Amino acid sequence: MSTRRVPDDACGIAQAAAVVGDWWSLLVLREIARGHHRFDRLADELGLSRKVLSERLRTLTDRNVLERRRYQDRPPRYEYVLTEQGLGLMPVLVSLQDWADRWLLGDGTLTGRAADGGAEARRVAALAGEAVPEGLRLPGTDGRDHDPLPPRAGATVLFAYPATGVPGIPADLAGTPVPGSAGCTLESRRFRAAWPRFDAEGIAVRGVSTQSPQEQAAFAEAEHLPFPLLSDAQLHLTAALRLPTFRAGQSLRIKRLILVVGPDRVIRHTIFPVTDIPAAVSQALALATETRERVRMV
Repeated sequence: MSTRRVPDDACGIAQAAAVVGDWWSLLVLREIARGHHRFDRLADELGLSRKVLSERLRTLTDRNVLERRRYQDRPPRYEYVLTEQGLGLMPVLVSLQDWADRWLLGDGTLTGRAADGGAEARRVAALAGEAVPEGLRLPGTDGRDHDPLPPRAGATVLFAYPATGVPGIPADLAGTPVPGSAGCTLESRRFRAAWPRFDAEGIAVRGVSTQSPQEQAAFAEAEHLPFPLLSDAQLHLTAALRLPTFRAGQSLRIKRLILVVGPDRVIRHTIFPVTDIPAAVSQALALATETRERVRMV
């Protein structure tokens, strides 16, 4: 039987491990971040016994990582949502994923690229048919918080990118570029040039990166972008969709990808990896137009 070590009382790693340092606890948090809040859905997604799931949910609720909310009175049923403390664990989940993608599922290379048939590509491809969770709010370049999916759009194109340059800061001060991370300014300009066609079709465009809202706002103003850029600096969207990342300096950056989402919040198409930016923008327009037309026919 293990005994508590007094030095661990002041060790943040030990204290965190006591709360979430368990295989099933981490996977429960992963699924709740994905938008699966109800007991039966969690059990189905995880293939976990009801007894073990109940134990993990009780522990995470007792430790204020999750909040238990009633959604039905007769019989009483509850769903589980992340508290502010729980949301603070999202960067931890993404960091674990990033480490495994690089060192366990990859060859250890630090890169902003992805192999066509690799684990990251399979994970992104599997997003087709999944829903973007409700309740997400990301700061935009207009100073307001946004749902990543505008409610009245016939379809939405979300393009995620590592990081643009910041006006006024020389590129050589931003650190050594990671292979595969260049091209973000070009991508935004291509979407800007195609914006009239997206807008005419009733298709919303949103750019997403982990840059700060201030950095994004400076770039959007300098480039006269007609659509908002959204900041996922807290990695809430990245964790919810398990988007592929890489570490540049001290920051996690999203690898370049494009999602086409219907008005029902369901992801209909994914483009990843993005190797030809102009072709990917044209493909996104065609896929979003097709999505909008199919929705109208239903």
